[in-house]
Amino acid sequence: MTSQAYLSDLFSLDGRAAVVTGGSSGIGRAIAKALARAGARVVVVARGKEHLEETVGELTDAGGTAAWVAGDLGTRAGVRAAAEEAAGVFGEPDILVNSAGINLRPPLGELGEDVWDTTMAVNLQAPFLLGQRFGPGMAERGFGRIIHITSQQAHRAFVQSGAYGVSKGALESLARSQAEAWSPYGVTVNTLVPGFVMTPLNQRLSSDPEKVAALAARTMTGRNGLAEDFEGAAVFLASRASAYVTGQSVFVDGGFSVH
Repeated sequence: MTSQAYLSDLFSLDGRAAVVTGGSSGIGRAIAKALARAGARVVVVARGKEHLEETVGELTDAGGTAAWVAGDLGTRAGVRAAAEEAAGVFGEPDILVNSAGINLRPPLGELGEDVWDTTMAVNLQAPFLLGQRFGPGMAERGFGRIIHITSQQAHRAFVQSGAYGVSKGALESLARSQAEAWSPYGVTVNTLVPGFVMTPLNQRLSSDPEKVAALAARTMTGRNGLAEDFEGAAVFLASRASAYVTGQSVFVDGGFSVH
């Protein structure tokens, strides 16, 4: 077997169907592109049709197979509708990536119930409902990959973690519960933990050069993250190469968490 054939067998996603929420921007978009380039048929789920069309256009222009579903993941009805529509495009997914998120972080003393409820709905409830919809089917078929995108705030509080940090910490706990339930049947569940990444979700901090520089100085690589830094880790966790990796929080942060 040639090295190319070996690597293709180990990491190829040919024949797999994937659903990527939040896949029209930032980390989710980079992951959607990576999965498509690795051979998966990718359904991108997000709210804005313009960005969805642009993303899917890029994927198909590059030779990938992709489609989009516009949906509101902030309500149970919206999540369920988006899930059913996504499953109807390329069939029941083998890979679910939960990258959609909302980053509202007022000072804790000013955090109202509306911000709390909205944050939990998008960052925690939607991944739970999507897991409940797709996880059992993956287990029945004997293969599945669920990947959640969390945050440093799941492990440490800084820059006003607020409800956002709580939601991401709970999401990592959800991943472990899902792994416990479904990994005996071939479904792995893991989280990717970014450092500070220059994406629209972090626009508030990205617009402050001093804070951006200070965060870069906290890494071991001397720079902040880019969305494309997650491509390799996502393909690994989505492929058969990661069959014995489950319930884990995989830090992709340039050493931010250990420096």
